[in-house]
Amino acid sequence: MKTILNAPDAVPPLPAFSHATVCNGMVYVSGSIGCDKSYKIVGDIKEQTRASVENLRKVLQAAGSDLEHIVKANVYLTNMNDFPLMSEAYLEYFPGKPPARTCIGVAALPLGASVEIECIAEKP
Repeated sequence: MKTILNAPDAVPPLPAFSHATVCNGMVYVSGSIGCDKSYKIVGDIKEQTRASVENLRKVLQAAGSDLEHIVKANVYLTNMNDFPLMSEAYLEYFPGKPPARTCIGVAALPLGASVEIECIAEKP
């Protein structure tokens, strides 16, 4: 059985999205860009990465999970030259052993964002 989740503390999803789907003990979190609740993109690549991960945290917590339960993350960057700075900010949230991760260069992201992150986490 799957459950569609919208987290009240997270950036509101656009009408065509939900924050996450919970199914068979796993949480599949939609992509999150680095913006505030009014959809304003925040700062540089590091600030956008932090905002994206913080939003993922809020969604995961609403699902009964958290960042330490992420098993796979996908990162999308509009400029692969931002990879080192994105990784630096990303790793602040995953001391020790970070989850498996893929990083993909893309032509554009919603609202002109530089980074978008999605993840799959277990629900303990």
